[in-house]
Amino acid sequence: MSDTEPPAMPVLALEGVTVRFGGGRRVVTALDAVTFEQRRGSVVGLVGPDGAGKTTLMRVVAGLLPPAAGRIRLLGEDVAAQPEKVTASIGYMPQRFGLYEELSVVENLDLYADLQGVPRGERSERYDALLGMTGLAPFLDRLAGNLSGGMKRKLGLACALIRTPRLLLLDEPTVGVDPVSRRELWAIVERMVGEAGVDVLVSTAYLDETVRCDAVVVLDRGRVLDSGSPQMLMRAVAGRVFVAPRTGEGLREAASRIATDPEVVDAVPERGRIRVVLRPSSPARAHPDGLDPVPVRFEDYFVDALARVGRMAETVPPTSLGPPRAADASGAVIEVAEVWRRFGAFAAVKGVSFEVRRGEIFGLLGANGAGKSTLFRMLCGLLPASAGRLRVGGVDMGRARAAARARLGYVAQRFSLYATLTVAQNLRFFAAAYGLAGRRRAARVREVMEEFDLLDLADVDGGDLSLGYRQRLALASALMHEPEILFLDEATSGVDPLARREFWRRINALASAGVTVLVTTHFMEEAEYCDRLVVMNAGTILAEGSPDAIRARAVTADLPEPTMEDAFIALLESRATAEAA
Repeated sequence: MSDTEPPAMPVLALEGVTVRFGGGRRVVTALDAVTFEQRRGSVVGLVGPDGAGKTTLMRVVAGLLPPAAGRIRLLGEDVAAQPEKVTASIGYMPQRFGLYEELSVVENLDLYADLQGVPRGERSERYDALLGMTGLAPFLDRLAGNLSGGMKRKLGLACALIRTPRLLLLDEPTVGVDPVSRRELWAIVERMVGEAGVDVLVSTAYLDETVRCDAVVVLDRGRVLDSGSPQMLMRAVAGRVFVAPRTGEGLREAASRIATDPEVVDAVPERGRIRVVLRPSSPARAHPDGLDPVPVRFEDYFVDALARVGRMAETVPPTSLGPPRAADASGAVIEVAEVWRRFGAFAAVKGVSFEVRRGEIFGLLGANGAGKSTLFRMLCGLLPASAGRLRVGGVDMGRARAAARARLGYVAQRFSLYATLTVAQNLRFFAAAYGLAGRRRAARVREVMEEFDLLDLADVDGGDLSLGYRQRLALASALMHEPEILFLDEATSGVDPLARREFWRRINALASAGVTVLVTTHFMEEAEYCDRLVVMNAGTILAEGSPDAIRARAVTADLPEPTMEDAFIALLESRATAEAA
C-alpha cells in the first residue's frame, strides 16, 4: 500500500456507544462511551469480569438493542440508520442459542434456513458443508435435546452460519463444553475466517482462547479498560510471573498463604506448584519463596489489569459451618461400587467404582456425554442406579435417598434459584426447605448474608444479579443447613477468573473445615484444586489419582510438563486410538 492510499475501512466501528437500563433513581449504565474498531480479516476477543457489558455490546452490534448515545458502523453503514441491511450481514450466536430441543438436527437447520430466507435449492450443499465441518452428519435425525453440550454448541454455530455472514458474533460459545469440543469449535471458527473471509467478534470466559485472537478488547464496568493484540497486552506483566515450589504443605494451603503476601497480585495452583504474579514494585529476588520465572499467559495480565483498578477477588472469611457429621465406619463419605445406569439399551454409566474421603475435594472430569452428569445425579439422589451400590454420608442411596439429600448441598451449572425472588427471599426459602425455622432460620440467613457479603443486595431480585453474584447466592443457599457434603456441578461455568478465585477460596475453607466436596468442571486448571479425581469417557473411568499422577501419564519428551488439559486430551486420544485398533 502506498503512503497516500487510505487505510482499509474497518468491518466494525463503535464510537462513544452508551447503553443504559432502568429509569428514575435506578439507572444502570451497561456501556459507557465504548469506542473501538475491528479491522477486516480479523478475530477480536471481548473479555472482562461479570457485568462488564460484553453481552450488552454484542446485542447492540447485532441491532437487538438501541444505544442511548454513540454510533455503530458495519462495513461503513450506520447500524441504526440501516438496521435491516446491516443485520443481514451479521450472524449471531448468543450464550443461550435458541435451539428447539424437540426438533431434530436437520429440522433445526431447516427452521433457521427458513428464518434467514435461504432458498431450498441452496440448502443441500450448504447443509453438507456445515454438517461436515461440525461433525454432525451422522446425527441428522437425533433430537437436539438428546445431543451432548458440545454437540449442541456445534449445532448452534451451524444454524448461525446457515447464510455466510460478513461478521460473526459469538457470545461465549465455548461455555459449558469440554476441552476437546472447545478445540473443535475454534477449528470451525478459524476455518470460516480462513476460507469464507468471515470476521469474528467473540466474547469468552476462557482466557487461554485469547491467543487465537488478533486483538482483544478488555471491558470493565461498561468501559474499555484496555485493547490491543494479546502479545502486546501481556507485555505489561513481563518479568513478574513465576512459579513457587510447595514447602511441605498442601498445594491449596500454599496458594492461600502466598496470596496473602501484599507484594503478590495472584497465586494459583499450577502443575503441582504455585503460579505467582508479583506487583511491579516487587522484584523476585526480594520474595522469600524461591521463584522461577515462567512465560506470561493472558490470565496473568487480566488479573493484574483488574488489580490495578481495584477489582481483585475478595478475601474470604473463615466458614461459619459447624463441625461436620462423622463419616461412617469405613472412613469413606461417598462410596461408588460397580454402579451402572441404563436408559433402555443405552448404558450411560458402566460399572464405575471409587471412594471419596471426608474433607477431600474430589473431581469428576470428562468430555461432554462421558456420563459424569448422570453419575452426579445418582449421587445427589435425583436418579436411581440401575445396578451397583451408592452410599453417601453413610446412607444407602437405593433405600433412603431423602435421608441422604438432607445432608447434601448442591450448586448447579445453571442458576437454579428463583429469579423473581430477592436475595433475602431466596435464602429464607431454602432455609425453610432444609428444615430451619423460627429464630434459627433468621439467624442463619443473617449469618450467611454477612459471610457472603450479600447484605447490600438483600432486596435485589436473583435474576438481576451478575453471574458471579448469582453463583455466590447459589453457594450460600446450598450451605444454609451446614451440609456434610457439597456437590458442585460445573458451578463456575461462564464465571470470570476473579469470581472463580473467590469461589475456590470459599471451597478450600469448607474442605479445611471437614466438608467433603465433589466437583465437575470443564476448567481444567480447577482440577489442580482437587486432592484426587477421576477422568471419565463413554461411561467408564479412564484414569484415577491425584492431579500430579494424572498429569504424569501425559509426560513425553516433547511435553515434559503437561498441563491438566494436555493430560485430559491425551487420555481421550489414547482411548480413541485403542478403540480404533
